Amino acid sequence: MLPSVAIVILNYNGLNFLQQFLPSVIASTYANKKIIVADNASTDNSIQWLKENHPNIQLLLSTENRGYAGGYNWALKNIEADYYVLLNSDIEVQPNWIEPIITLMEVDKTIAACQPKILSWKNKTAFEYAGACGGYIDCLGYPFSRGRLFDVCETDEGQYNTVQKIFWATGAALFIRSEIFHQLNGFDEYFFAHMEEIDLCWRMQLAGYSIAVEPSSIVYHVGGGTLPKGYRKTYLNFRNNLIMLCKNLTTAEKVFTFPLRGVLDFITAGKALISLDFDMFKAIINAHIALIKWKFFVKKKNTVQPILLKHLQGVYKGSVVWEYFIKKKKKFSAIMKY
Repeated sequence: MLPSVAIVILNYNGLNFLQQFLPSVIASTYANKKIIVADNASTDNSIQWLKENHPNIQLLLSTENRGYAGGYNWALKNIEADYYVLLNSDIEVQPNWIEPIITLMEVDKTIAACQPKILSWKNKTAFEYAGACGGYIDCLGYPFSRGRLFDVCETDEGQYNTVQKIFWATGAALFIRSEIFHQLNGFDEYFFAHMEEIDLCWRMQLAGYSIAVEPSSIVYHVGGGTLPKGYRKTYLNFRNNLIMLCKNLTTAEKVFTFPLRGVLDFITAGKALISLDFDMFKAIINAHIALIKWKFFVKKKNTVQPILLKHLQGVYKGSVVWEYFIKKKKKFSAIMKY
């Protein structure tokens, strides 16, 4: 019998996306699947529309907006399946997108999480920012992807069409073994949104599992639909990245990493101030202040023991900042072998 798969769409005021993309999810050909929409206290007509137009889809209704991390933790406590697929509402899928990943994960039981190839819905020949063809990280904790460095997304020419072990899988279309998700206590809810999937994938590797990308599964992502660019998004990205490093690096690595990250982050803040981008300047400064507050008032002991970052898969031992901004390398293939 096929493993059971629960496709869980976390919705927050995503009526337009549900109307546009939910039909493609329903048309998925994988036989042993169920579709659940977990609603984060939407104020639009999402729930009414779902009840009227898709009464067979299971609904989970939260009384508050718990963000991505809290929303999924809350929802998945109430869902039983062998595999969870955490799917953004702004994604169009192909009919057979589930089968290749489940087949891969059934063959390789060490894979705890996996992602498909993520292409842009607006330009279906280009990789999309949120994950592209698999997530990586550099020695200073900057995430990047196979097919995307910072804001430069490559054209998909089949150059990354191999199954690969990676550092992190995108939260936009995240396949994950349910047992391992709960074993590691799911996402860190303090993150609210951004970086929580990287943190979880990091902890999975620390627990002895691997993360993969299966490019024969393809989805198309609109991107930026839930939390648009601005102060809040920048703040969460910087804050959560710093907290993630503090949680998962060894003590020796922190001594090396945090001074360099501080210098680079404050250079970025200085450039933002010079260019009158006050939102970015405030977001970076407040993120570092938030890290200090977290360390003293929130910090929780990790359930897994940190090991050296360089010993994990999907890690670039150099600096992607140096390669991109100083050496002007704009493609993943110019930095890492794949």
